[in-house]
Amino acid sequence: MGIALLYALAAALCWGIAPVFGKLGLSRVDPVIGLAARTLVAGGLVCGWLLTCGRLQQLREVPAASWTLIGAEAVLATLIGDLAYYAALKLQGAAEVSLVMSAAPMFTLWATAALLGDDVTPYQVLGAILMVVGVCLIGAQPRP
Repeated sequence: MGIALLYALAAALCWGIAPVFGKLGLSRVDPVIGLAARTLVAGGLVCGWLLTCGRLQQLREVPAASWTLIGAEAVLATLIGDLAYYAALKLQGAAEVSLVMSAAPMFTLWATAALLGDDVTPYQVLGAILMVVGVCLIGAQPRP
C-alpha cells in the first residue's frame, strides 16, 4: 500500500467522522458562523504549524498563478462547498448529508476528463454510475 493511499484513507477517516462533530456543533449555530469558526480554527492551526516549522515565509514564494488556482479551489471547496455542506448538515442528518456528498468523486471524474484531459476508464464510469444510483436511492427513501 503506497503512502498516497494511506494519506487518502486517513482523509476518508477524518471526513467520515467530522460530520458528527459538525452536526453537534451546529445545533445552536448558524451555518455561516459555524463555517467561519471552523475556518478560523483550521487557519490558526496551519499558521501555527508553519510558524513552528519556520516555514511561514515560504508563502511569499508561491507563484501568482498558483495563488489564483488555489484561491479558486478555496472559493469552490472551502467557501461555497463547505457553506452548502454546513447548511445541509444543519437541516438534515449527518449520515444522509455525507452519503449524498459521496457523489463528489463523480464530479471530479468529469472535471479531470474535461479540464485536464485525463483518460476515463470503463471502471471509473461504472463507479460513477453506481454512485449516482446510490445517491438516488438515498434521496428516494421515505421520510418518517
